Amino acid sequence: MSQNTVAAPAQDIRGVLIQVVDARLILPNATIAEVLSYAPPEPFEQAPEWLLGRIRWHGWQVPLVAFSQLAGIAQDRPGLGSKVVVLKALGGNPRAPYFAILTQGFPRLVTVTAASVVLDEDQDNLPQGVQARVLHNDDVALLPDLKVLEQQVFEAVAQASAA
Repeated sequence: MSQNTVAAPAQDIRGVLIQVVDARLILPNATIAEVLSYAPPEPFEQAPEWLLGRIRWHGWQVPLVAFSQLAGIAQDRPGLGSKVVVLKALGGNPRAPYFAILTQGFPRLVTVTAASVVLDEDQDNLPQGVQARVLHNDDVALLPDLKVLEQQVFEAVAQASAA
């Protein structure tokens, strides 16, 4: 295995390739709870621009994030064909087990293998909330740091709810 190959288990992993404004994210399929059509969220009174509001989903109020905007990549606003990907939170907070990301179009299932994903040589200036830039079948994708992202989202929600 070359030095720049992302460590992977012996078996293939099912992943999801998500298109956001000016970037692609790759996530393990197991983190995805559901993909929904976009509907305008209930806005927070005072929140960062990247925190679009909250959506109602299966009895939960789920914060909706514009990832490209949070990461400082690009302005991100919903448009025709926008979808919402509901993610399982990793932090174990029983009162906030989910958050959602705005996407451009429907996410795509992909197979992630040690041969199909390698670290991009350029790891400098990674966007906020990103742990690595990779090449997946020669296309650049970002690996979000889900724990950091989740923490940022729930801190922003707490501040907006207290305001």
